[in-house]
Amino acid sequence: MKYDVILAGVGGQGVLSVATIIAHAAISDGFEVRQSEVHGMAQRGGQVISHMRISDKKIASDLVPKGGADMIIAMEVLEGLRYIPYLKPDGILVTSSESFINMPNYPDAGVLHSAVKKIPKWRLVKTADLAKEAGLAKAANTVMIGAASNFLPVKGQTLEKIIADTFAKKDAQTVAANTKAFKLGQAAAKTG
Repeated sequence: MKYDVILAGVGGQGVLSVATIIAHAAISDGFEVRQSEVHGMAQRGGQVISHMRISDKKIASDLVPKGGADMIIAMEVLEGLRYIPYLKPDGILVTSSESFINMPNYPDAGVLHSAVKKIPKWRLVKTADLAKEAGLAKAANTVMIGAASNFLPVKGQTLEKIIADTFAKKDAQTVAANTKAFKLGQAAAKTG
């Protein structure tokens, strides 16, 4: 088994945190993991991408080839669309429906959503609304982990435990909000 993922977004959205949580969960479930990341501008709003390869065998390369990704997890819809050339024909795009407008002439949200819906397998997730429902607006990236969990080879319970462990150093309320955000994202992406 080999499962390749591209994680995309912009600086400040938690792309690398999402990658770290998924990687730790995959290792906990006994998989081999290789990860590589690229940072755009060294500030909030710059492009951030992470390649992640999960396998039950040794992995030779950190990088996902074009046309080789089983999934793209995008914290921002335009960034998700930017990496469609990496997606396998039967791969899935799991993306936040919200835009992070960081440039002039940013495309209209309706145009972006229409482009997503032309991909054979996709999920648009209302991360901001679900994070607020969970009680923590900053938990949008945890919502995305939940949404992606439906398609990853990693157990949902393992992801949930790693999320709880990650936020345990803060306080119980933060752990509870992130756990709820994970579950809300998971439920939202099950139905499409």
